[in-house]
Amino acid sequence: MDVLQEKGLKPLRVILGFSLLSTTLHYAHNVIRAADYPQIPGISVPVAQVVVAFGWVLFTAFGWLGYRAYERGSYPRALAFLLVYSLSGLASAGHFLVGVPRIPAFWFATIFTDSAAALALWVFVTWAWSVLNRVTSRDQVSTQH
Repeated sequence: MDVLQEKGLKPLRVILGFSLLSTTLHYAHNVIRAADYPQIPGISVPVAQVVVAFGWVLFTAFGWLGYRAYERGSYPRALAFLLVYSLSGLASAGHFLVGVPRIPAFWFATIFTDSAAALALWVFVTWAWSVLNRVTSRDQVSTQH
């Protein structure tokens, strides 16, 4: 079994599980209580609800595709999908670009847990990419001649 499967699959499952739980809670609250979040001028609450729901489904599909590709050993594809999926967590922090949400503390915390999950995924992708592209001294070619 290669290093990425042996050492990476379990942490990836934990990160994706945490991210899925956090984004599901946050995005669901964002859809149900959309009026409690700062609004973007010109976008009605019903339109925002549809965009948020569609965004969660789209991002989650990328996460699932990334996980499946990782399991199959298609690492470059998997890492690309996982980076796209990480945007679901970073998008949550976008609330602060238009104002501070006036929501209960638990739901407010999900903005930060989404971001933490995204950052954890970035750390994982960086580690996996470095393992994937590790060059050993045996692989190096001298340019001295």
